[in-house]
Order: sequence, then structure tokens, then C-alpha cells
Amino acid sequence: MARVTVEDCVTKIPNRFQLVMLASQRARNISAGEALNVERDNDKNPVVALREIADDLIDHDELEESLIKGLQKFVEMDDPEEDDVDLIAIQQELDAEEGVTPPAAPASTVLDDANNAPTPGGAEASDKGK
Repeated sequence: MARVTVEDCVTKIPNRFQLVMLASQRARNISAGEALNVERDNDKNPVVALREIADDLIDHDELEESLIKGLQKFVEMDDPEEDDVDLIAIQQELDAEEGVTPPAAPASTVLDDANNAPTPGGAEASDKGK
């Protein structure tokens, strides 16, 4: 990597940390198959990325956005809870139309407070432990 290339880039992006991050992201993009904006001249991807930055051939904002997306750990997804509620409502409507009643839990099943598991024998077994 030529020192001249780095010094040319520092005039375009004064923060060296940001320069390294953007150049490395551009080098990753080149490795992934994006088109080059300069001739390769037998240079490696990081050098090509620095040459593109020095010649102002790439959009810094777009590259920074690509970098941020690549580093994000949390990706916002659509809220699936709304879909679940709709599915439950649809199922209830279908059951009502067909005259089907949802199965009820047996009356003799009592939940143990410690682990919310049914206790054998119903309420009598849970009262003995108290």
C-alpha cells in the first residue's frame, strides 16, 4: 500500500479511523463482486479501495450506510404478534361458523405454583404439601 495513496485519502476523509473503516468496507464490497471504478493494475482490493477514495469515485455516504448495515447486530423485523392475533381471530371465526368449541382443560388438573406443571390427583395433592 503506497503511502501516497493514504495521504491522498486523508485529504478526502480527515479522520483516519473513518478512512480505515470505509476503505475496508469498500474492499469487502469489491471482494463480493462489485464493479471497480479504477483499473486494478495488479493491486489488491484494499489498495484499489484507497485509490477509489482518493479519486472521489465512490459515494462516502452510501459506503458508510453499507458499513453500518454490515455491523448491525439487530435487524428490525415486522411485528409478528399482530399476525398471530389475526390468525387467532380467524380461527375463532371459523370455529364459530362450524359450531366447533375449543377443547377445555379438565377440571381436575391443578397447576403447581412452583413450576406451572399439572400435579397428579388434582387439588387434593396440592393441598397436602401446604
